[in-house]
Amino acid sequence: QVQLVESGGGLVQPGGSLRLSCAASGSIVSIYNMGWYRQAPGKQRELVAAVTRGGSTNYADSVKGRFTISRDNAKNTVYLQMNSLKPEDTAVYYCNAEVQVSSWYKDNYWGQGTQVTVAF
Repeated sequence: QVQLVESGGGLVQPGGSLRLSCAASGSIVSIYNMGWYRQAPGKQRELVAAVTRGGSTNYADSVKGRFTISRDNAKNTVYLQMNSLKPEDTAVYYCNAEVQVSSWYKDNYWGQGTQVTVAF
């Protein structure tokens, strides 16, 4: 029905940068909120950043000033630019989107996750 495909994860040294992308495809009428979550080993999944269709954003306190979320509505894609990465940013990052799939139904969808590891 709707697929979210993430890319851009990997291994980076502390202080480095990565850019994550998440493209939505399938039966899409419109996409409302889009966001990035992360889950580190032994911890609960947490919101990292979110963006509305109109471009309003919010961030977890731990990433403010270092991460930037953006989206391209024409491409149904959301991005997360991560700068000044720290070892504590290490986690699996998941994309989330609230998608209108018909005139009467909308739902939340998740990507498969992409690993981000910050280490020497």
